[in-house]
Amino acid sequence: MHIPALTQFLQDLSENNNRQWFMHHKPAYDILREEFLAVIVALIPMMAKFDPTIEHISPKKAIFRVNRDIRFSHNKDPYKTNFSASISNNAKKGTGAGYYFQINKYGTLFIGGGYYLPEPSHLRLIRNYVVAHPEKLSKLLKNKAFKARYGDMDDEDGLSRPPKGFTDLPADFTHMETIKQRHFVSFLEISLDKNQPIEAAQLAREIAATLNDVYPLVAWLREALQSAAQP
Repeated sequence: MHIPALTQFLQDLSENNNRQWFMHHKPAYDILREEFLAVIVALIPMMAKFDPTIEHISPKKAIFRVNRDIRFSHNKDPYKTNFSASISNNAKKGTGAGYYFQINKYGTLFIGGGYYLPEPSHLRLIRNYVVAHPEKLSKLLKNKAFKARYGDMDDEDGLSRPPKGFTDLPADFTHMETIKQRHFVSFLEISLDKNQPIEAAQLAREIAATLNDVYPLVAWLREALQSAAQP
């Protein structure tokens, strides 16, 4: 992966975010996209060693399109200024627990996993699972690899009070703050060397090792989402 070329392209795109510029420079984009795809091709078999459910994921389907959905956004820039991918065993990206990473114009690798903005029925399943099996969440949060790498789940956009249906929980309920969350994710940022290319396999190994440590969160969320079918 030619990180210097990628970051320069994304920097230039952020300054010229319009169709005319992008189409003129699309050959460069196509080369960078193929390099990014090569990372995912190498990555999926590595990840399948700790998460066999993603073994047959198509690398091409894991990549996000460069086009932004601007229909309901005040930002009308037509193109994303990062290369990103989502890897999960769900039929549709973003509909369940999985993994995500992106590289931006600064050479920052934003990486992690979980479930961002669960749909209401899934959100209730997860919260109910926390109440029914607090010991399993405690086990996750004490997982040595997860704790060392990510520390905890992110607390972005949490509620200030317990949500409807959970107000009768004891005030000292162990995982009340998790009940208040609207996302169940853990992410971190890693600075890549902007001045040096990196082999696809090497970058894939670094990504796989980082995502391996967020697997306990992904596995816990999958258990929670399947809990409705359990006796």
